[in-house]
Amino acid sequence: MGRGLIRSTQAPTNTKSDRLTAIFSQTNVNCLRLSHHEAQPAQLSGLARGAHSQETQVRRVADDRQRGMDQGGEAETEEKPKIKSQKRCVCVLVLIITYISSDRMTQPRFMYYNSEINKRSHAVNIDDIRDLVLHVIADAPPPNWLRIDNTQFIQKVVTILIPGLTPEILSLPPLPTAATSNPNLPISIPLLTKSQNTDLTAASIPFIATTFTHACPTRAPGDQTRLHSVLSTFFNGPISGEEKKRRIAQRINCMFKFLPPAFFPFNGRTAELSKNREPSDLILSLEQMIENDYPVPSYMADVFQKPPGWVETPQPQELTPEEKSKAPKQRIFAIDCEMCLTEDGKELTRVCVVDFHTGLVLYDQLVKPSKPITDYLTRWSGITAEALAGVTTTHAQVQAHVLRLLSPPASNPFSTDDTQAPRAPTPILLGHSLESDLKALKICHPVCIDTAVIYHHPRGRPLKPGLAWLTKKWCGRDIQTRGEGGHDPEEDARACLDLLKKKIEGGPGFGEFKVDYESIFERMARSMRRAGGGVGSIKTAVVDHGNPAVMHGSKANTAVGCSSDDEVVKELSGLLPSHHFVFARLMSLANVQGWTTPKTTPDSQPAPLAPSPTQEVLNETLQTLNTHLATIHANLPPRTAFIIFTGHSDPRKMAALNARKAQFETALRSGKKPEELDVRWSAADGRDLEEAVELARRGLLFLGVKY
Repeated sequence: MGRGLIRSTQAPTNTKSDRLTAIFSQTNVNCLRLSHHEAQPAQLSGLARGAHSQETQVRRVADDRQRGMDQGGEAETEEKPKIKSQKRCVCVLVLIITYISSDRMTQPRFMYYNSEINKRSHAVNIDDIRDLVLHVIADAPPPNWLRIDNTQFIQKVVTILIPGLTPEILSLPPLPTAATSNPNLPISIPLLTKSQNTDLTAASIPFIATTFTHACPTRAPGDQTRLHSVLSTFFNGPISGEEKKRRIAQRINCMFKFLPPAFFPFNGRTAELSKNREPSDLILSLEQMIENDYPVPSYMADVFQKPPGWVETPQPQELTPEEKSKAPKQRIFAIDCEMCLTEDGKELTRVCVVDFHTGLVLYDQLVKPSKPITDYLTRWSGITAEALAGVTTTHAQVQAHVLRLLSPPASNPFSTDDTQAPRAPTPILLGHSLESDLKALKICHPVCIDTAVIYHHPRGRPLKPGLAWLTKKWCGRDIQTRGEGGHDPEEDARACLDLLKKKIEGGPGFGEFKVDYESIFERMARSMRRAGGGVGSIKTAVVDHGNPAVMHGSKANTAVGCSSDDEVVKELSGLLPSHHFVFARLMSLANVQGWTTPKTTPDSQPAPLAPSPTQEVLNETLQTLNTHLATIHANLPPRTAFIIFTGHSDPRKMAALNARKAQFETALRSGKKPEELDVRWSAADGRDLEEAVELARRGLLFLGVKY
């Protein structure tokens, strides 16, 4: 800080008039110094004290002249108006300096604690950035790696995620590699020269260098072989202590609510306790379906483009109260699919459907793949060449049969009867990691229950529990014990049925390990930090590509979907006056560098890695990004915290190595010998992958306050 302070020198003065002129000039210089945006509170206080001292000097000069006149000296009448004018100016300047000094003393600012960052084994992570936002705008405790002065005066927080912004693009010095240096400490951003400030070839994004003093290294979530979602980590965090107490109390109430009637033999609670034990309470929300990579029907959200050969069940129709009273009970079908490896990848080879209420097997069919089988995957699928011999049933036939089961009679395109039957609710489809079964069938269905979601892994999410472990843990029996004989789809489907029944009997908290998380928007909505406000007084918004309203922005007050960075900037600027927290993501830089690829289905080939852009294209993108950031900053209200983070670095090498590793493992499972494989994977490749992941997890953080 303290960049560019104006310095001045003062010539010796001889006459009293010259002394006054010098004092007045020096006061003007100090006022100019005061107006500089980098002036610090300590400097301002010193300037204010200096102004008071200069006022005293003016008064002394005037007093000397008055004493001379009293002793009979010649009055310098022509200088009196000048002296009075200078005295008035000095008094006004004193007031101005005092006011500005007081205002600057209350201005918020961020300062890194290098000593605390030095103690950390890793760089500042995405959790830390999330908690920083919650501290500034809500009620989270202060971070230990950052000092924030006058937090209470910050009015708004704007957070921008810009993947693709790297130290190389910003011409930052490389991270230190010496054993005595810490690569996690903030990096000082060099000042721009006059030519660099207007020349994008010398400084790719001048806005960063002119707005921020430091770039703090960050670390994205992940493990040894892959990155985890930056967005999911930023938008979801552990609950606060007070909220944890509230949830515990709520669970205790739920436990009593779901206790069997035998616990209350002498009171009238039996009927009440029997209420609300409905499987429909466990249906996946749209947000959960998207988070778990389900093929979502088009009428729910435009997030999945169906390739040729895909179908979706008809859109459920809202039933009237009269229809609900006459409608049959909502049916539940447990399903499990098995697959084999063909020349085109994995294809469906068996499907089994079991009814929840009757326990009957409604459908169990082997399927002939459309392409030659290269590996039966018997140790997992239980399918053998002998089992498929003579099978002629095609994928399309199986798909049509399952679609008929999942469609209510009144809207069933395959139905030839029951046209006069009362409308029934759309059946619920039950399975374990059900998205895999739906992808194998190439069906989109809106009403799903997933035992891998309603039950928790002991170490918490995003890990998912295995079906065999769940069945042993909560049902007390072993499944999938056939060894090389593989899985039995009927056995797996029945295990899902039993787990659902246990969940209904045990209540909402059954099968869950209490690693509680919540959205930052829920946390902000509960906060009562804002003066004069209460619960819900913090207004939040998300502006992002795609449709954030059904994803990470579903719990914000406002969620706006955009198709370009231009739209993001425009929508963000419009939301600033009415919202306290706004999150936005600018994707053009990541897109032009080939960091993003479209989602693929299991039977589609992965897209080739995009080549690096030409320097001309990159420069044009950087210039546009610089303009976008400057526009956003110009529209920020005073005392708005402005936070920019990049999330991660280039993931392309990591993705390429993971793709090669997957090809190698698939080839091994096909039964080929190592010397017959076209793709190889060694211990050295594993180390390269770990190094590539660690490099991809690096990011940058920029903190500032708009005054």
